[in-house]
Formats: sequence, C-alpha cells, structure tokens
Amino acid sequence: FFTSNLLFWGYWTLNRAATQIWGDVAASGAALLVFYSNNLEGTLNKVVEAGGEIIKPIFSFPGGRRFHFSEPSGNEFAVWSDIGA
Repeated sequence: FFTSNLLFWGYWTLNRAATQIWGDVAASGAALLVFYSNNLEGTLNKVVEAGGEIIKPIFSFPGGRRFHFSEPSGNEFAVWSDIGA
C-alpha cells in the first residue's frame, strides 16, 4: 500500500500536526489531505520512487512551500513544509 510505505519510512512527521487543511480541494473536487515534511525535496523523491506522480511540483504559498502528487490508486495528496520558505 503506497501511503503506508511512505509513512513507514517516517518522511511525514505526525508530531507536528501532519494533516493541515488549507481549505484546498483536490482536482477531483475531494478534500485535499496535506501532510507535513521537514525535508520537502527528500519527500518528493521518496514519493516518486514509490510510484507516485507529481501533479504540481514544489511551489511557494503563504506559509511555506508544497507539492501535490497522486498515488497509484489515483488519490491526490499534498506535502508542505515551512522550512526553506
């Protein structure tokens, strides 16, 4: 299972309110689940290695930087960081 492998690697820290809702929606219209990472580029690389598809490369927004990806089942997620913003 895609996300369980990423969570197992520990690239998304759950101790910093890992799910942040910014009021965004996924391209499908569903809620967009946003994970926190203290190493955005490293997390992006792990997502790609695990078979994820980058939908929006890393971009800046008020509060930090983030990227969006879809996992092999087609669900869209985002990962954000306030480090290096």
